[in-house]
Amino acid sequence: MTGILYVLRTGCQWKAMPQEFGSGSAIHAYFQEWVRRGLFRKLWRAALEEYDDLKGIDWEWQSLDGAMTKAPLGGEKDGEEPHRSRETGGQTLGAD
Repeated sequence: MTGILYVLRTGCQWKAMPQEFGSGSAIHAYFQEWVRRGLFRKLWRAALEEYDDLKGIDWEWQSLDGAMTKAPLGGEKDGEEPHRSRETGGQTLGAD
């Protein structure tokens, strides 16, 4: 569970999470199972109900903000492949 919360809190990729949490792919499988079972929806609903009981929620006024657009990928494509060096003639050079 701490591995799932770590990814949700930090936004890191599953494969990039610290080994102390275990295998990123195994933890991602648990996350997918939680989503499939609706666990996050149930937790959200329970937290809202608890907060409403304790502090009260003004259900007449809410605000939401967010962005669901793709980030620009570097502008117009001009046919060149910037990752290939002109000096190597398009050949990939290996380096350690």
